[in-house]
Amino acid sequence: MVEWKKLGDFLDFEQPTPYLVKSTDYDNSYKTPVLTAGQSLLLGYTNETDGIYEADKKNPCIIFDDFTTSFHWIDFCFKVKSSAMKMLKPKKNTNFRYIYYAMQQIQFVPQQHQRHWISKYSHFLIPIPSLEEQNRIVGILDTFTDSIENLKKQIEQRRKQYEFYRDQLLDLEGKEGVEMKTIGDICKVITGGEVPENTIKGQLSPSDSHPYAVYTNGKETYGYTDSYQVDSDAVCISSIGANTGAIFYKKGKFTPAIRLKVLIPYNNINTKYLYYSAMNIDFKGRNTGSVPNINANYVKSRIIYILPLPEQQRIVSILDTFEASISNLEAQLEQRQKQYEYYRNKLLTFE
Repeated sequence: MVEWKKLGDFLDFEQPTPYLVKSTDYDNSYKTPVLTAGQSLLLGYTNETDGIYEADKKNPCIIFDDFTTSFHWIDFCFKVKSSAMKMLKPKKNTNFRYIYYAMQQIQFVPQQHQRHWISKYSHFLIPIPSLEEQNRIVGILDTFTDSIENLKKQIEQRRKQYEFYRDQLLDLEGKEGVEMKTIGDICKVITGGEVPENTIKGQLSPSDSHPYAVYTNGKETYGYTDSYQVDSDAVCISSIGANTGAIFYKKGKFTPAIRLKVLIPYNNINTKYLYYSAMNIDFKGRNTGSVPNINANYVKSRIIYILPLPEQQRIVSILDTFEASISNLEAQLEQRQKQYEYYRNKLLTFE
């Protein structure tokens, strides 16, 4: 038998005031993490030793953002940055982890900037089966969660390896046989224009009438159109807005628009080598004005170290292997998350 009861019947809350960090002088060498209940979660580490919330594997808590209603399961000691959050703890004979999973089924998007736990969120109804059934559901979902966390750790480790080898392979300043060139010397640089009028915004894949992608920030496809401006593989740099300096490798044929600088290398420059080399340039360092931006002249003036083409290709082969490995792990992670959500919905939908 399943009963539907208020979430607040099972959770006590504590205000964050005693645990607020006093200084934002964070450093990775410090011991105690500083958390926010928002998407970023970890803000940094502090060396403050008082006012630490004592959580661990046996005594976890849920941190809850009172305004956005975002929440996280926490099983380690921490301090907090925001006063607009609550620490939630169990208060009845129920499986706390089950309550956490049941909270993930609550469909609620805040419409007003106000505190929600007391006024609204704690009043949502959740299904409460027998404790035995709660334990069974938690066991299944924890298996998926552990698998997801393991994949995330593998991806993080593989990215660190990739960045290490990229930095090592492309640390070429002063080495024999290396030419120092500006991007303007070795590339044609195109600035994206207006989005073509006949672009179908939001189209997810090419069609017979609109087969060519339009990119505005380099990462996501803005839409598709019936013509293209770039006929070859190229390196794209987002040049306006919050994403300024982000670098992407794009396959031709496509049309760049508004926010992109497109780098098309001349002969004897491997496009993927240019891409990996550009990843080592901090294009964000020249943002100016209230809206971050970089202009074409600035891009053209950046330095690239050029090796003979066979050596470029060797480096590309090594780094491509890392990228392929990361992409494979990311695909596994996406699939595992979909499986988790499917089974969570299945297990927590009580007709």
